[in-house]
Amino acid sequence: MQLNRYHLIALAIKYQGEYGRIAKAIKTREVIEEYVCSNAITILDPDYPLKFHQLEEPPFVLFYHGRKELLNDDPAAVIGSRNPCFYAVKATEELCQALKKRHTIVSGMAKGIDATAHKAALDRTVGVLGCGIDYIYPAINQKLFTEVKKNGLLISEYPGFIKPYAYHFPFRNRLIAALCDKLFVMEGKFKSGTMTTVEAGLQLGKEIYVLPFDLYADLANNTLIAEGAVPIDRSSFFEY
Repeated sequence: MQLNRYHLIALAIKYQGEYGRIAKAIKTREVIEEYVCSNAITILDPDYPLKFHQLEEPPFVLFYHGRKELLNDDPAAVIGSRNPCFYAVKATEELCQALKKRHTIVSGMAKGIDATAHKAALDRTVGVLGCGIDYIYPAINQKLFTEVKKNGLLISEYPGFIKPYAYHFPFRNRLIAALCDKLFVMEGKFKSGTMTTVEAGLQLGKEIYVLPFDLYADLANNTLIAEGAVPIDRSSFFEY
């Protein structure tokens, strides 16, 4: 069988977006009927994001809703805690208002910093999901999901209504890191999804910018700065 984009889409749907199972099916040349899908980009397509090719495990298929051209519109990632403090939320709002003049804002569609970033750049934002492209998670983001779908872009390796499993999110975070040249960390605990995204970004040679906190904050922010990340400076919001 000569593999084409329609076979890849069929495999992604059959194996629910699970990378390892799709890769095995490709390696064993599994025979499968072609499947036509209007909202999918495959690794064989010319509009597939070039930056994903730098990953050891680039997604075979991306399902999407919205404006796929935003994938190549100089994306910058803004990430952080699901339960942020007021300081981090306010800084995220101001930063994203400035960044969206030059960058598409990418985040993970979680509550907290992710949701704040998406809302601040609604017509120029990409939400990267850790569940099926049609599954709204968390439920509190139902309105945001609809607005980003209409005005920006949603992408996922997982088709349809695949539920969000815990192991999806670290894997999802590699896409956030790969898609952008700059990662802005607004608030992150030492053991968190934020840090898995930072680690993926560092492995890919991305620029890491971090919001400084006070001396006694039990967060990874100041440690990242001490290790070489660039402190986020409010006076430079329009220069990033």
